[in-house]
Amino acid sequence: MNSGIQTLPKEVVNLIAAGEVIDSLAAVVRELAENALDAGATRISVSVWPERWRVRVADNGSGMSLADLQKAASAHSTSKIHSSDDLWKITTLGFRGEALRSLAALAEVEILSRLAGISDGWRVAYDSQGEPVQTEAAAIATGTVVTVANLFGAWPVRRQGLPTTPKQLRAVQTTIQQIALCHPHITWQVQQSGREWFSLCPGKTALPILPQILKQLRQHDLQQLTLVVPTPEPGDRIGGTLLENHLARKQTNSGQNSSSTGIAPSTIQLVLGLPDRCHRRRPDWVKVATNGRLVRSPELEQTILVGMARTLPRDRYPVCFLHLQTCPSQIDWNRHPAKAEIYLHSLPYWQEQVANAIEQALRISPTNHPEAVHSQRIGKLLKVSEEKGTYHVSRSLQAMPSAGENTRKAGEIGLIELRAVAQVHHTYILAEHSTGVWLVEQHIAHERVLYEQLCDRWQLVPLVTPVILNRLTSAQLEQLQYLGVDIEPFGEQMWAARNAPAILADRDDCRDALQELSLGGDLQGAQVATACRSAIRNGTPLNLPEMQTLLDQWKATRNPRTCPHGRPIYLSLEESALARFFRRHWVIGKSHGI
Repeated sequence: MNSGIQTLPKEVVNLIAAGEVIDSLAAVVRELAENALDAGATRISVSVWPERWRVRVADNGSGMSLADLQKAASAHSTSKIHSSDDLWKITTLGFRGEALRSLAALAEVEILSRLAGISDGWRVAYDSQGEPVQTEAAAIATGTVVTVANLFGAWPVRRQGLPTTPKQLRAVQTTIQQIALCHPHITWQVQQSGREWFSLCPGKTALPILPQILKQLRQHDLQQLTLVVPTPEPGDRIGGTLLENHLARKQTNSGQNSSSTGIAPSTIQLVLGLPDRCHRRRPDWVKVATNGRLVRSPELEQTILVGMARTLPRDRYPVCFLHLQTCPSQIDWNRHPAKAEIYLHSLPYWQEQVANAIEQALRISPTNHPEAVHSQRIGKLLKVSEEKGTYHVSRSLQAMPSAGENTRKAGEIGLIELRAVAQVHHTYILAEHSTGVWLVEQHIAHERVLYEQLCDRWQLVPLVTPVILNRLTSAQLEQLQYLGVDIEPFGEQMWAARNAPAILADRDDCRDALQELSLGGDLQGAQVATACRSAIRNGTPLNLPEMQTLLDQWKATRNPRTCPHGRPIYLSLEESALARFFRRHWVIGKSHGI
């Protein structure tokens, strides 16, 4: 028996290499769809025949000339990079010249294409080496149609090792949906075995795409935010005072044009499920994309989960799509054959920017309430109808009294204006704002305020009179010591606590609160328990200044939509909903002739 090392035949090497790139029907769809996007397509049609191991992808992109078609499936042939330096400034989805070559090795491939501005189209079929074996003229609109048939036909063992057909179809659907999120301007039409399967309508951003994928979502359950941030350069110091070098360069180059100021700025696009409206049982919809491709980025995904912590109910996870568009030099794509894993330079900087974006998206500000636009439109219609009618009504409100420094600070950071109107059942604060009215639950609103204050300045202070605790287990003692509480034996089954969190020190129920903290888990859990214990109780009467102060403090928190346990804090009755209920749109449109 010959057991020596031998050089593999070329055809075996080609099959092994191709199998690294193309490992399923979904991989075929991914590679062909990315090529269509690189060609500038705005409409992509995908047809899948799983029982025949066949895929066809048609696009309306720029197309290919006959000369390019004849080289398209050759080994490592691409129009997207030309030298090793180009690997560090990649701006296309495909760049290795592997996809069509791998498909030719594993399947029967033919391409029909017509170059933009040329009247003739061509059809080319390829052999297993990627060489053209048949070329003929073809009638086709500008664009490209790639057909891959009999996938893994020469490799039947590979077919047997693949998942079942339903799982493969789910993978195809997921692949298309992920690409659609990253490229929302594309119209998708997808067929299965000759029948319509699903379609995706285009949008300007990923916001209208997400509800088409997750059917239980509605657009008003989501918050969208786009931030333009500086791109780090080599030598920038990443830390607390971020990118001081960049700011210095910005001042130095303030009189120069943008081409002389170094690297272009980056964009962070965030579509976030509002925590009081939607969440999931698993972290399966925390998605990260960079430069048009969905990738695995555990560090950024963890940043999103941490940023949404204590805004969701227990054991629930957010819906979030993050798309980072930055200079290609910030990304190393060459870590995985499928380009699913990347290395992101200046990672701590990007983590800080993502955390900042989440904080901004969760704030309650006029820009986060699109109902305001509808309200303004209704107001304009009312004003026009008054001018045409025989009556005139003054809608000028009296100037609101100043609510103090908190209101001024809220205005400085662009938060929505809220005015306390009344208290309902000594439990809810009725607040008026420009787009309607809100009911704010006073206890959990105050709990959110206190929790964030505790997170920012957790402080233990000495107790004038030690608090005596009874019958503590060893686990409870360890928990109090872990939290920094100075506790020592005071007798049989008795212990004296000589300090406590500042917010509890002067309370009559400090003993009960410490007993409760001893049953908790980590520091964050203790802070939640402390905030809950210290917040004003429902049933407590408040006057208007007290209600206004609470509203001003609450709306300035980082995560004002839910309490630390994940419960919604306010109920919104928007002007648009009130107008529909009272049929004011009908009155304006029909009765006043507008």
